[in-house]
Amino acid sequence: MRSFLETDRLTLRPFAEDDLDRLVELNSDPEVTRFINGGRPIPRTTLRARSLPRVTHIHPCWGTPGYWVAEERATGEFLGWFEFRPLVDDSPAEVELGYRLRAASWGRGYATEGSLALIDKGFAELGVERVTANTMAVNARSRRVMEKSGLSFDHAFTGDWPEAIPGSEHGEVAYVLTRADWAARRHP
Repeated sequence: MRSFLETDRLTLRPFAEDDLDRLVELNSDPEVTRFINGGRPIPRTTLRARSLPRVTHIHPCWGTPGYWVAEERATGEFLGWFEFRPLVDDSPAEVELGYRLRAASWGRGYATEGSLALIDKGFAELGVERVTANTMAVNARSRRVMEKSGLSFDHAFTGDWPEAIPGSEHGEVAYVLTRADWAARRHP
């Protein structure tokens, strides 16, 4: 399958129907879903009915999806996925950055490497003006990836979630990177 983006160690490619088993495996790990739903596995039926249509949805402004399977370039091993999706379907101006990687691949710099590559492609080629990302305030690993990827803390907020999970009492945080800040970082 044709890749969307390659880095030194990663290949990011569009999702396909046959990636469902990979999504099931990823979302069955309590460490991976800890900050999503408190560590419960996400059922296959939910992933098929809700997640697969979302990750394969084509955004008209780009003609591509906004979610990408992440594979190790050297081996083809499934690592997880990245989100780099327009918040408005027909405008690339503001995108949301996200990632969900297998626990076995944590601590190896993949999340930062993929995020930086997507951010650079977004600003340089895709017409992006602003990148946003958010996570639970207590998710220190994800916050660190956002910071290493050039995003800055913007604000804290409290989500209206149907069910509280451990740590949700501390709220959530939003991070932002604008085109101007990205350009200044690249060309000081």
